[in-house]
Amino acid sequence: MPHEDPARSGADQGRTEQGGTERSGVDRILDAAISRFGAHGVTGTSLKTIAAEAGVSQALILHHFGSKDRLHRACDEHVVRLVRQGKESAMGQDPQLDPLQSLRQIEDSRPLLRYLARTLSEGGDHIAHLIDEMVADAEAYTGAAVEAGLIKPSAHPRERVVVLTLWSLGSLVLHEHMNRLLGVDFLDTEAPPENLAPYMLPVVELFTQGLFEPGTIDRFADAFDTSDDPRKEQ
Repeated sequence: MPHEDPARSGADQGRTEQGGTERSGVDRILDAAISRFGAHGVTGTSLKTIAAEAGVSQALILHHFGSKDRLHRACDEHVVRLVRQGKESAMGQDPQLDPLQSLRQIEDSRPLLRYLARTLSEGGDHIAHLIDEMVADAEAYTGAAVEAGLIKPSAHPRERVVVLTLWSLGSLVLHEHMNRLLGVDFLDTEAPPENLAPYMLPVVELFTQGLFEPGTIDRFADAFDTSDDPRKEQ
């Protein structure tokens, strides 16, 4: 049974949106699946409802993806690809370590953010691959930002990327509490940028000014004495 490469959909989508031509069946299936999976979860969504929203037959979904599980994985890859494309286009503009910011800049990104929050909270074997892909991409564009002088180098570059990526994804999973405590709704892509201030201001403060007073970090680091501690080379 043939399966269309999900990677094609991202390129097809760009040509479709820019050229104004009709979107392909694969694009419409991915859009519908992301919308339904995000709103109702994978278990609560049938191929029949996805087909109806996409305006295609269930047979066409099975032709391209083979099963609901494969379609779910294709949605993961689609979201990761959009994050990557957004980060690459934004890299020359300003330093930004939040992978979710890429999705917020995409038109009609609310279904994508809702999908990502839902799929991360539901878990599953495929989640490790999804997060690994996002970490790998973050390593690449963070490394490029360091070389460009936008971000400080780190003695632990991979660990820093992992922590920042999981921090950002964790905030998305807990988006309802973020909204309850700070009044910041990550899923409201129509809100003006200043609505993110209660979240972004302390983040920027931490990134630029740090957290510890001088001398505190040395005592803290002693508790995690490692052979690759850069202080030992000084």
